Amino acid sequence: MHLGRLRARGLAWGAMGFIATGLGAQVARAETIHGTWENPTGDVRVVTQPCGENLCGKVSWASDLAKKDAAAGGTPNLVGTSLLRDYRLTKPGHWKGNVFVPDLGGTYYSTIKQLDAGRIKISGCILGGLLCKSQIWKKV
Repeated sequence: MHLGRLRARGLAWGAMGFIATGLGAQVARAETIHGTWENPTGDVRVVTQPCGENLCGKVSWASDLAKKDAAAGGTPNLVGTSLLRDYRLTKPGHWKGNVFVPDLGGTYYSTIKQLDAGRIKISGCILGGLLCKSQIWKKV
């Protein structure tokens, strides 16, 4: 009888540890979204940070080519421009908001999915969702 109670307690503690580990992972995931991220071609870096209760990101560095493309699209000063705008957490590791695309000069519906601590997938759609593009950005 005593052994049965120990097993039951062990299972209960194990379940609580599993739940606590899961919650800890969600908290860690939410915290790791903040930082500096680089686009796949390595010519733009964005710093993500809280903006109120949401997530936002501004360009912290850009190559000369990226600056030239942005200027051609109507954004003469790419560094400091807010690209990721008002993303709200929809579930752990997933955000919905708007992305500003400097070379197109427009803001579009977007999602961010955190793949792991070092990678995020940013997706954006135009034409009411008919044309979408995704990129994997890496943390630097």
